[in-house]
Amino acid sequence: MSAAAAMPSAMPSAVARPSSGETFQERSKGKDVRISNIVAAKAVAAAIRTSLGPRGMDKLLQLPSGEVLISNDGATLLSKLHVLHPAAKMLVECSQSQDVEAGDGTTSVVVLAGALLDACLDLLTKGIHPSAIAGSFYRAGEECVRILRGRVGKAVKLSERESLVGAVKTCLSSKVVSQNEDVLAPIAVDSVLTVLGRDVDEIEKATNVDLRDIRMVEQLGGTVDDTELVQGLVFDKGATKTAGGPSQIDNAKIALIQFCLSAPKTDMDNNVVVSDYAAMDRILRDERKYILNLCKKIKKSGANVLLIQKSILRDAYNELSLHFLAKMNILVVTDVERTDVEFVCRTLGCTPVPHVDSLTPEKLGTAAHVGDVVLPGSGHKVVKFTGVANPGKTSTVLLRGSNQLVLAEANRSIHDAQCVVRSLV
Repeated sequence: MSAAAAMPSAMPSAVARPSSGETFQERSKGKDVRISNIVAAKAVAAAIRTSLGPRGMDKLLQLPSGEVLISNDGATLLSKLHVLHPAAKMLVECSQSQDVEAGDGTTSVVVLAGALLDACLDLLTKGIHPSAIAGSFYRAGEECVRILRGRVGKAVKLSERESLVGAVKTCLSSKVVSQNEDVLAPIAVDSVLTVLGRDVDEIEKATNVDLRDIRMVEQLGGTVDDTELVQGLVFDKGATKTAGGPSQIDNAKIALIQFCLSAPKTDMDNNVVVSDYAAMDRILRDERKYILNLCKKIKKSGANVLLIQKSILRDAYNELSLHFLAKMNILVVTDVERTDVEFVCRTLGCTPVPHVDSLTPEKLGTAAHVGDVVLPGSGHKVVKFTGVANPGKTSTVLLRGSNQLVLAEANRSIHDAQCVVRSLV
């Protein structure tokens, strides 16, 4: 009895084995993966669908940095999304590619792709093979292109300015600044045509345009209607001057220097201790003599407008150099960014000078007038260069807006409008 009772406990316990064809972790079937991809892509399309068209709504986003963004531009909105699904990422990249290639229609391509994928879901449910669906889409795309080119599309000549303005107004009609399209559309068209050339023949022969030749300068204050196209150059800060320095110069000879108008420093971080008053006076006298010599060489070259590149090694200028330049009736613009040097040189026709001994009259640029301009609505000053020879074919758009959100959206809208004109070149 006891042996019989002990027998079951001594036997090993039975282990349940999976039946044939079962695994502990099932693999997803191809159909489930395709449905998952379509659902993820449709979610991205649905997120920006309501911002499409003239009656589309603007999106207000709060970024992780705390910054607030208001826009209805598809590429801008999707670039701020943290997308993890691979199929959804493809739609985001599709919008970015459209932004690079055409500049406009970034929301349309995503909404259209989402609608096509939604139609694919019905076709897959009916048992049609994915390869057949993809091949049919290719043939449908070719037919759409043929119809658009043959029946719908109309050739536009770059000399027909009114047709270009009408196309740009269509682009701006869905933007936040759509109520200002009568002001912004001609500015966008004229800024591109200025870069293409001066006369009609030169514009018609153009095959491409580089939008980097158009500089956008944002200034807070006023309204979007105060935005203007400047045939020349604008710096977003006023001239740097001391008492008695000029603020307006006619028949300007412009020099762009890359050396510093301040006392030289040692190559290493050293300290010089001066305990003698006579030695201290000698140091100050030599510094004054050194800076005065630099200013005299600048004046000797014939320059009456001086652009000073920003320096990170030491002070690009000091109060003493500004004092001497003001006495010589030279207008000074400081803190020119290194990235802006090429654009400034192409606009003004000047050559950057790395050393004072290399400054010659041949390296100077010219302009009919250079001066401080007080912007209405803000009281802020900018420096305008007008009447330039413009050998590099550039233009500048001075953007105005009541706050940073409006300025940023106006900048994006004008860029999209300029891309529309570029697509017609």
